[in-house]
Amino acid sequence: MPTPRKALVSLEDTLYYHCVSRCVRKAFLCGVDHHTGQSYEHRRGWVESRLLELASVFAIDICAYVVMSNHLHLVLRIDVELAKHWSDVEVVTQWQKLFKGDSLNHDFVKGEPLESYQQNIINKRVKEYRLRLMDISWFMRALNEPIARRANAEDKCKGRFWEGRFKSQALLDEAAVLACMAYVDLNPIRAKMAKTPETSDFTSIQKRIQAAMKGEQPTSLLPFVGNESKGIPKGLMFSAKDYLQLVDDTGRIVRADKRGSMSQESANILNRLNIPQENWIKLTTEFTKIFKGAVGNTQELTAYCEHLERKRRQGAANCHRWLDSA
Repeated sequence: MPTPRKALVSLEDTLYYHCVSRCVRKAFLCGVDHHTGQSYEHRRGWVESRLLELASVFAIDICAYVVMSNHLHLVLRIDVELAKHWSDVEVVTQWQKLFKGDSLNHDFVKGEPLESYQQNIINKRVKEYRLRLMDISWFMRALNEPIARRANAEDKCKGRFWEGRFKSQALLDEAAVLACMAYVDLNPIRAKMAKTPETSDFTSIQKRIQAAMKGEQPTSLLPFVGNESKGIPKGLMFSAKDYLQLVDDTGRIVRADKRGSMSQESANILNRLNIPQENWIKLTTEFTKIFKGAVGNTQELTAYCEHLERKRRQGAANCHRWLDSA
């Protein structure tokens, strides 16, 4: 029996997770189906638009993303503090940006007086919505289901469009986060869909490069804040310039037709993370082959596994108590 997704999430160990969704029945999410000659390239826009919309609703940040021909990769960060600090009205308002609320929800948001029993209902809903708005399973559901319905309507068929479950893995330290982000951002180059990061359409790296050319960072993605936060409440602890250089250097190396070398800036990042260059190249080309589960050093992996085992036991204990009282 598959492990429930919530049993693989341990917020006390990490807020970062790599998620992958794949299509079934050899369906094409985008690109051109060489068997039929039909182009599905327009579906890239569907996915990106929906993804960026969700980033403005959920308490979940997007670190990296890429839309490939029959699957997509995401690196997400759960913003627990944001979810905690939302007021009850803000929680309901955020939820109703995606899901239709009933008259009780609307009255609550407008500040209408409620009966005590109605307030009890709202309190339960707020608690549930708050948890869902920081849940990667609900995030992926809100992303995949509308795309599946739209694609099935276009294909004039019924049934599954995505595999039954998206895959996720915990990223337990900054080295794991950086390597996974670079792996995601370099997918089109490895697949020979693009020659450079800036020509990799519908990817986070392209969006970051376009913003950097204006001296900015994209507001829809988790920003880089450097080694020091510099007053920014949250972000990736690297320089945006250094990360873009690192991805560009790595992309040149992994391309067989254009061998390159690491710049000093990229070498400094790898030295800081204690990752030899040859290991870095392997990580950014075979990340999902090397790691089937959580990614981190031995100490962090041990703690993560212990916490998951504790959650499993607590779940079993709660189940026993429920059965005893039934």
